[in-house]
Amino acid sequence: MYSVDFLHQFGQKVHAVYAPFHTEKFVQETMAGDWNELPLKQRFRRLSTTVGENLPARYEEALGILFAIDEECVGFPYLFFPDFVEVYGQAEAHWERSMEALERFTSKSSAEFAVRSFILENPERMLSQMTAWADHPNEHVRRLASEGCRPRLPWGQALPLFKHDPTPLLPILELLKADPSLYVRKSVANNLNDIAKDNPSFVLETARRWKGTHAHTDWIIRHGCRTLIRKANPVALTLFGYAEVEDKTPLVQFSTLSANPSELSIGENCELRYELHIREGDSVRIRIEYGIDFVKSAGRTSRKLFLLSDKTVHGGVRLSGTRIHRWADLTTRRHYPGEHNIVLLVNGQEIAQTVINLKTEGR
Repeated sequence: MYSVDFLHQFGQKVHAVYAPFHTEKFVQETMAGDWNELPLKQRFRRLSTTVGENLPARYEEALGILFAIDEECVGFPYLFFPDFVEVYGQAEAHWERSMEALERFTSKSSAEFAVRSFILENPERMLSQMTAWADHPNEHVRRLASEGCRPRLPWGQALPLFKHDPTPLLPILELLKADPSLYVRKSVANNLNDIAKDNPSFVLETARRWKGTHAHTDWIIRHGCRTLIRKANPVALTLFGYAEVEDKTPLVQFSTLSANPSELSIGENCELRYELHIREGDSVRIRIEYGIDFVKSAGRTSRKLFLLSDKTVHGGVRLSGTRIHRWADLTTRRHYPGEHNIVLLVNGQEIAQTVINLKTEGR
């Protein structure tokens, strides 16, 4: 993405509005040293600092130059614009100008990462600003209000204060809980899902209060409670209408799970086949998953769940299906030889199991 051509084109944009900017010098300084080894976020930082070193030392003047070209600098590659604000604009004297810049840049390339340093430096003042943004007419700015304060934003600095106590985030989420923009609603749901990992009772209580107030809000809380549902939190399952055991009558009367082949090598596939019989009576909502206890390098196991179905079915129905599971290594998962336990779950309850023996590739 950050090719020599991209850097030259950007440098020429700057030079067109600020003649002292030397494009070749900027490109060379950006790509110097360990550039080829830098991960993406560190490349953002290299770009923002190199831009700053080649613009006027006075922050407001440098920012004005970026304002002059930002309409031409739209999209993911320009995340270094808000990063420039994070690097150079945190002094008290720059506060108002920096807030203006973050609001402006976020609609072109999200400022969700840059705001987090400001939050950590001055939580109360920054949350007041983000509450104002939550009422902004632009959906990108409203999304920033939620996305920027997510306690566990991927790639972003963690916000331990909100992991410990998410209460200060509630006024922002309340303002956005029925937002007309799906883009914003997804962010609110992801914020709730982040919170649920440390404070499940906070999210469940919020979901109870919000449930039924608006169709958009119902979508948010269902998506925001997805981790709690996946972990079969009993309160979450009840809240969203998943069936429970009734009068000691199991939800599933009969079930089987098999794997074919049951012995295979890393890189190969197996077919999982399942069958289950739901108890007689009223229709019920069920979530069918299979879980694999993956063997790790040290011999321990770690369970990963895979969704098969989430729907309402008639009482007494028999359900069956197959799923091909691939045992090839991924960037996010490495496989190790050994016996892997596989379980079938309905609404978080294990109802059947089988075992496969995974061998080293080619053996």
